[in-house]
Amino acid sequence: MTGTFINVIAILIGSFIGMLCGPRLSDRLKSALLSIMGIFTAAVGMEMFLKTENMLIVLGALVLGTVLGEWLKIEDWLQNLGVWIEKRIAGSSEGTSGRFVRGFLAASVLYCTGPMAVLGSISDGLTGDYLTLSIKSVLDGFLSIAFSSALGIGVAFSALPVFSYQGAITLLAAQLNAIVSPAMMNEMTATGGILLIGIGISSMLELKKIRVGNVLPALAIAPAIVYVLSLITK
Repeated sequence: MTGTFINVIAILIGSFIGMLCGPRLSDRLKSALLSIMGIFTAAVGMEMFLKTENMLIVLGALVLGTVLGEWLKIEDWLQNLGVWIEKRIAGSSEGTSGRFVRGFLAASVLYCTGPMAVLGSISDGLTGDYLTLSIKSVLDGFLSIAFSSALGIGVAFSALPVFSYQGAITLLAAQLNAIVSPAMMNEMTATGGILLIGIGISSMLELKKIRVGNVLPALAIAPAIVYVLSLITK
């Protein structure tokens, strides 16, 4: 759970920096930093993709995962959940308390529902590789600066659901370590790399809107394809 601990610390540090000096940071600087992180994230995704031993497995997982994710409308569901929570809080809270709760919930939904939270936690649990969560930590730290400068200390408390959510995924993935072969892990890592490239292009560089959340099922489909192929070739 090293990656999750780093993520929690980054949110806390970013929140307190935002409360102290967030308003002094220009939008131009924030945009420039986000663009650099987008390029870096895409580069890391490419490095992960090159670990594949069979590109067709990755392609198949992405196609099937996208079809399943679009059918389930995973990203729409997550967005609607965030809107519903925001409306419930905005309609029932006022003053300082309402500001605290809005900051807490807005940050919690954002930090927990992204593909990097799932992908990074799985990698951390299966192999101890917390690079993805480290990248997410930097991004969450900058976002916390922006959020807390506007919404206050409530943003810092979003570290609690982040710890619970990502920690649970990491521990669950660790339990599956015994049945996940190196070949299965390679293809899942390669598939996750494509998702990271999508995040860099869509969420950070904003070059093209990509519903990366709807491709999340591909992370489970890739190792499943490897397992089925291993049974067929026996």
